[in-house]
Amino acid sequence: MEFIHQPYIPGETIAAIATPPGEGGVAIIRISGNLALDVASKVFSGPVHSYRSHTAHFGKIHNEKGEHIDDALVLVMLNKKSYTGESTVEIHCHGGSLVTRKVLEAILKAGARAALPGEFTFRAYMNGKMDLAQAEAVQELICAKNDRALQAAENQLKGNLSQRISTFQQALTQTAAILEAWVDFPEEGLEFTTLDEICADLEKVTGEMEKLANTFHDGKILNDGISLCLIGCPNVGKSSLMNALLDKDRAIVSHIPGTTRDVLEESLRLNGLHFKLSDTAGIRETAENIEQEGIRRSKKAMNESDLILLVLDAHKGLDYEDEILLQQVPKEKTIIVWNKIDLWKEKGESIHSLLTGIKFPHVVHLSAKERIGLENLHQAIDAVIWQNGHPPKDEIIITNVRHKEALNNAIMATQRVQIGLKQSLSPEFLTLDMRHCLSELGKMIGTNISEDILSAIFSKFCIGK
Repeated sequence: MEFIHQPYIPGETIAAIATPPGEGGVAIIRISGNLALDVASKVFSGPVHSYRSHTAHFGKIHNEKGEHIDDALVLVMLNKKSYTGESTVEIHCHGGSLVTRKVLEAILKAGARAALPGEFTFRAYMNGKMDLAQAEAVQELICAKNDRALQAAENQLKGNLSQRISTFQQALTQTAAILEAWVDFPEEGLEFTTLDEICADLEKVTGEMEKLANTFHDGKILNDGISLCLIGCPNVGKSSLMNALLDKDRAIVSHIPGTTRDVLEESLRLNGLHFKLSDTAGIRETAENIEQEGIRRSKKAMNESDLILLVLDAHKGLDYEDEILLQQVPKEKTIIVWNKIDLWKEKGESIHSLLTGIKFPHVVHLSAKERIGLENLHQAIDAVIWQNGHPPKDEIIITNVRHKEALNNAIMATQRVQIGLKQSLSPEFLTLDMRHCLSELGKMIGTNISEDILSAIFSKFCIGK
């Protein structure tokens, strides 16, 4: 594959717009590299080379022909004192799309190269301003969808995760050194520690790594959000429930069965989390081709979702098609929602007999139309998501699949070493696993990382960051 950020040329001057596209009050164009001051001086009216670091100056921006483009502020950050660890100049101009593009064009013609996605943060990593885990936290900070995800990204950016990984590395390096000594000097009879002590140390570190790896469940929820799917037979009130959860008329509500033909998606914030809410076509036996396709998509959405709301009609009660659905949905991620209790109560039936008739861990009853019982549903959703309780705010959690995989690989390596020690395997085999473990931990913070992984990580960043 072609590596986006290779070869890296230290000091090469790059530039990009660092603010989102569109119209706004202010736009920022960032220039970084050895020639950042030279490039800026060619387009700015003031004496850029004489400015002290971290000072702002007002002046005019002009193109290579000397034509005035805009009035702007220029901020200078010299050498290691900048975000990238290189001399950096930021130009703050008016935020129109056209004027911003013209300023950037003038900068590029003055000698800068257009920056690639994430290249400013890539340079910060290469220049030792942050490790790889902190660099990834920058993107997660930008994309955070809730307060808890934002806090997790901030903790990672501060280096909390990196410090934990370094602690693992230090402990495991000591064990690796002992095993390497046994290999290199077998005839010396070196006895730095006992076999039981080594096994105990490995078991302790492995347990700590497993504890950190297990936070990925919570981290994924916070970082990626949750896909929430409404499933049920026609006319049970799925669209009404979607509108009630969103508190707006998003889906068409009709008494005619089969009104919803496709999966309707909408974003939802609930209990401080981000959800992708999907209203699906009613599932039933039908010969109509379009409705069959809608039902196929409904089942696909059900299988791929993180959480399912199986909506049943409390007024009608269970029928054959409801019974089939109850057998198909996975209980561990399904909440049974008895809807239309406003009509059901009119019949004078017992709510207890209906609720206890279905053996699912989470069952609620509500009226989507009348907005009755929605708080009970909110609580049930929260209970299913946080089955092990809400994560403490100060807990270090991992939100990145790459980190999860590296931790799992490191854990498996230490487990193999423990098994090998108990089986009295030759130290040569054990040292290979210890090296592999340390290598996997190094991938998390960038002390042992390949070019293709770097390319994949920073290519996900926005241009200008």
